[in-house]
Amino acid sequence: MSHVDLATQFTLHRFPKMKEDTPLQAWEAADEYLLQQLEGETVADGATLIFNDAFGALTCALHGRQPVSVSDSWIAHQAARQNLALNQLDCEQVTFQDCSAPLPAAPALVIIKLPKQLALLEQQLRALREVCTAQTRIIAGAKARDIHSSTLALFESVLGPTTTTLAWKKARLVNCSFAAPALKAAAPLLSWPLDGTDWTIQNHANVFSRSSLDIGARLFLPHLPEGDAGEMVDLGCGNGVLGLALLAQNPDARVTFIDESYMAVASSELNVQHNMPDALERCEFVVNNAMAGMAPEYYDAIMCNPPFHQQHAITDHIAWQMFTDARRCLKFGGELRIVGNRHLGYYQKLKKIFGNCTTLATGGKFVVLKSVKMRKSR
Repeated sequence: MSHVDLATQFTLHRFPKMKEDTPLQAWEAADEYLLQQLEGETVADGATLIFNDAFGALTCALHGRQPVSVSDSWIAHQAARQNLALNQLDCEQVTFQDCSAPLPAAPALVIIKLPKQLALLEQQLRALREVCTAQTRIIAGAKARDIHSSTLALFESVLGPTTTTLAWKKARLVNCSFAAPALKAAAPLLSWPLDGTDWTIQNHANVFSRSSLDIGARLFLPHLPEGDAGEMVDLGCGNGVLGLALLAQNPDARVTFIDESYMAVASSELNVQHNMPDALERCEFVVNNAMAGMAPEYYDAIMCNPPFHQQHAITDHIAWQMFTDARRCLKFGGELRIVGNRHLGYYQKLKKIFGNCTTLATGGKFVVLKSVKMRKSR
């Protein structure tokens, strides 16, 4: 937990909560820079939209404007709620919505924390184009290293004239004026055929490895369960490729697709509908932080291709939570199978959590591992 002065002093921490000695903070210099830029400015009455507020720092600071917080991250929304409550701010004064929901018309102020994926930024800017006016104040921020010529060109092409500020504490801002330049239409989904199948995989803007099958999943696919029944999970499902394979190879099983990205879960559901519509009745689609709050000792098998970053920060605490949640939710005798980079040391982590770990496959930098939930010997 840390304290930061964002016009008013707030107590903020990341979500999920991390150890007190973590060097990672719940805000960054770009948050401070954005708010400094607004000091002394007169912003007209009207809706305030905040995009991609990672842990709620901007939402807390601008709480008095009753903002709309737009994000593809369920975790980001939970973090904002947590930090609003921590600072005795009414969560009911903030509207939380995912990136597919319609935006309020004629917003007075738009603040954007630049996302990691340029495709997500384009989707958000195109949505803004439909509601902004010439009077809308549009300002974006990020680490200076993450603002590229392609970033500025995207603002210019979708919204209008764009400038950038000098760097401050290694952060930089983007100021944009809405002018509705001529713009070609763009498909909201990116699709590609999955090798070895007749499936077409469709991906919303913020899905991991949106343009092709990622290397880890390619190694993982031949090592999924076959011919089993029961309750299975594609944890951190992304576009749902692993879950699709589970449905096809285990016709008597049910599969739950889980991700913290709204777009990932929507992509998974779309891919089942498009490629295996008869299997929809065997599916559940859940937006969640790993398997938080889900039934213990209920699932027979969990597949996981865990992330090793949160926004731009490299961290293993998300994978660790996925593994510990998996053990809690598995039946005794149930198994967790994962794929990950060899250098991340997942073998040792699984051995510590489950008491056992087997290597199923290795390839390049990746490894496929399996652990079984066993009763502890007395």
